Amino acid sequence: MTPAAVDPAEAIERVARSHDENFPVAFRFVRRDERADLRAIYAFCRITDDLGDEGAADPSTRLAILDAWEDDVREAFRGTPGDPHLRGLQIAVERRELDLDPFLGLIEANRMDQRRNRWDSFESLRGYCNHSATPVGRMVLQVFGYRDRWRTSMSDATCMGLQLINFWQDIRRDLHERGRIYLPQEDMEAFGVREADLAESRARPELRRLIAFEVGRARQLLEEGALLARFVPRRVALDIRGFTAGGLAMCDAVAAQSYDTLRRRPAPGRIGRARIAASAARHLLTGPR
Repeated sequence: MTPAAVDPAEAIERVARSHDENFPVAFRFVRRDERADLRAIYAFCRITDDLGDEGAADPSTRLAILDAWEDDVREAFRGTPGDPHLRGLQIAVERRELDLDPFLGLIEANRMDQRRNRWDSFESLRGYCNHSATPVGRMVLQVFGYRDRWRTSMSDATCMGLQLINFWQDIRRDLHERGRIYLPQEDMEAFGVREADLAESRARPELRRLIAFEVGRARQLLEEGALLARFVPRRVALDIRGFTAGGLAMCDAVAAQSYDTLRRRPAPGRIGRARIAASAARHLLTGPR
C-alpha cells in the first residue's frame, strides 16, 4: 500500500491501539477537533520514541533514522507531509499554529538516548527531561491556545515529575533491557550506591535512601505543577488533575514498598487507581477556578 492510499486517521488509530498507555484514552471531554489534534501529537510522540528505542539495533543507524524522521516532520510543518501519520499532525499544525521546537526537542531526546546512557548530575538529567518530557506538555497546551510562560512552567514541572517517577519505578528494567541508568552519578556516589547494586534482586538500604531522595524531587515537581489544572478549561482540567494524581500515587506506591523498586515494579493497584479518579473529579468539582 502506498503512503497516499493510507488513511491518516486509521494510521494514527493503529499507533494509539498498539501502546498500552493513558494518553490515547485521556482528554475524553474535549471537542472532537481538539481530540483529533491530540491524537496526532500522540502518534508523533510514540513513533519518535519507537524509532529511538526499537528502530534498529545499531545506535548509528537509529540516529540516521531519526534524522530522516526529523526531515519528514519539517515537511509536515511546511504543509507537505509524506508519511500518513504526519498528515493529521499537519492539520493540527495549521489549525493550532503549533511551534516546531517541541517536536524537534523530542526527536533530539531520542538522539541523546543513542549517545549516552548515564547522567553525571541531576542538572544534566533535567536537561534531558527538558527534551524528552516537557515538550509533550507544551504541545498539548498549544492545542488549547496557551503559550504563556506561567502555564508552561507548571506544565514543565508536571511532565518532568511524571518522567522522573517513571525512571525511579523502572530502575531495574532500564538497566537490564536498555543498559541505561537515570540515577545521577553524583547522587549515587553521595549515597554510596554502586552500579552493581542496581542489578540485585532487592535494593540495599543505601539504594532505598537514594530512591527516597529522588522520589522526593519528583513529588515536589508534581506539586509545583498541580495548580495548572485550575487555569485551563474544565474539559481539560480533569485529565490534567488525573495525570498529577497518578504521578503522586506512584510516589506513594514506591514509598509503600520501602523504596525498593528492584524487588517489584510499584503500581497503585485497582483501589489506588479508583482513588486517583475520585480525587481528580472531586477537585474538579470543588476546587477554586
